[in-house]
Amino acid sequence: MKGRDAKPHIGIFGRRNNGKSSLINALAEQEVAIVSSEPGTTTDPVKKSMEITDIGPVVMIDTAGTDDTGELGNKRVDRTREVIKTIDLGILVLAQNRFEQEETDIIEQLNRWEVPYLVIHNKSDLEAVTNQVKQQVSTETGREVFEFSSLHPTNREALIEQIKRAIPETAYLSKSLVGDIISQGDLVLLITPIDEEAPEGRLILPQVQAIRDILDNDAIAVVAKEREIDTLLKRLSPKPALVITDSQVFKKADASIPDDIPLTSFSTVLARYKGDFENYLKGTPHLSKLQDGDKILILESCTHHVSCDDIGRVKIPRWLSGFTGMQLEYQVVAGLDKVPGKITDYSMVIQCGGCMITRKQLINRLKPAIDAGIPVTNYGMAIAYIHGIYRRAVAPFVKLESNSLTYL
Repeated sequence: MKGRDAKPHIGIFGRRNNGKSSLINALAEQEVAIVSSEPGTTTDPVKKSMEITDIGPVVMIDTAGTDDTGELGNKRVDRTREVIKTIDLGILVLAQNRFEQEETDIIEQLNRWEVPYLVIHNKSDLEAVTNQVKQQVSTETGREVFEFSSLHPTNREALIEQIKRAIPETAYLSKSLVGDIISQGDLVLLITPIDEEAPEGRLILPQVQAIRDILDNDAIAVVAKEREIDTLLKRLSPKPALVITDSQVFKKADASIPDDIPLTSFSTVLARYKGDFENYLKGTPHLSKLQDGDKILILESCTHHVSCDDIGRVKIPRWLSGFTGMQLEYQVVAGLDKVPGKITDYSMVIQCGGCMITRKQLINRLKPAIDAGIPVTNYGMAIAYIHGIYRRAVAPFVKLESNSLTYL
C-alpha cells in the first residue's frame, strides 16, 4: 500500500465475516465498503475516506480476515499485518466471543509498532459479549471491550467518541512548520528552482506547505529562483528573517545568503516537522564513517516519474560517493514497499522529507533501522552535510531544542 494520503489512518482488523466492512459503513452512515455474508469478501486492504467531527477527514483501511487460509490467504494476512505499520489507530473487531490466537497476534503487532487501538465486539445483536471475554481482553490488553452492532448502531456516537479519545492528537492536529522561529511581519525568502523535476505549472508540496505556514503566522513569503537571489537581496528591505531553500541548490544559497541570516532547507524543515529529528541529528554525521562496500538504503515515500537527474536516485548517490570517496551500493525503495533483504544489510538509511505520508508512517518506516542501531538521516540534512553546510542548516532548530546541540 502506498502512503499517498497524509490524513489520519485507521485500520480495521479481525477474522473473516466479523463485520469489519459493515463497521466502516456504520461509522460512515453510508455504504462505502462492500458487504457480504460470504467470508473473505475483502481480499486486500482497501482505503475508504470519511469525516469524523473534531478530527476531520480520516482514511479507514478495510483489511482481509486475519484467519484467511491457504497460500493466497496467507499472503492476504501478511498484507493485513503490513497495514499496521502505516496507521495511527487500530480497531480490532471481535464477534461470537472469539478472542484467540488470531486476535493476540494482531495485538502483538499493534504493540510492536506502538499503535493505539480499540477492541470492539461486533454483531452483539446476535450474541452479546460474555464476561469471560471481557475479562480476558482486559487482562491481556488493559482495554475494555466496546459492544457494538453494525446492523443496529444505536451507540454509534459513543463509538466515535471512543475513536476520538484513542487517536493521538498528533495524527490530526498540525503543528507549525516554522511558526516558532519567525514572528508576525517577518519576511521569509523561499528559494525554489524550476528545473526538469519541477511539476508543470505548480510548486511541489513542501514549498506550498511552507508558503501557507508563513502566511498562517502573519509573516510575508517571498518566492524566487536561485539565480535571482543575489539581485533580490540587494532590494529586499527589511532583510529576511529566514531563508528556506530547495536542497538541490543548498550550496549556491549558502554562498549567496549572508551569515547573519538563518538558512535552512524545505527538507530539513520537514525533517523536524514530521520526521525523527533527534535520530536524524544523531545519524547524519555517520555519513563521514561510511566504508567501501557499504549499502545505503534510500527511502522515497511516494512514487513519481524518475528524471535523469532525480534527487534521490541520482544526485544524492553521486554527491555521497564523491564526498566519501568510497564505492557504495545504493538501494532505492519507493512508497511504503518492503525493504529488500534484512535491515541490518544496510549501513545507512536516507529518508525523503515524507510530505506525502503521515508522521506515523514515516516514524514506523524508520523504526526497524533505529531499533537495529543503523544511522538514519533525511535528504536535506544529508545534502547539507555533504556540502559542508550542515551546522547552518539545522541551527535554526537546534537552538530551540537544547538536547540536539550534543550532536553538532
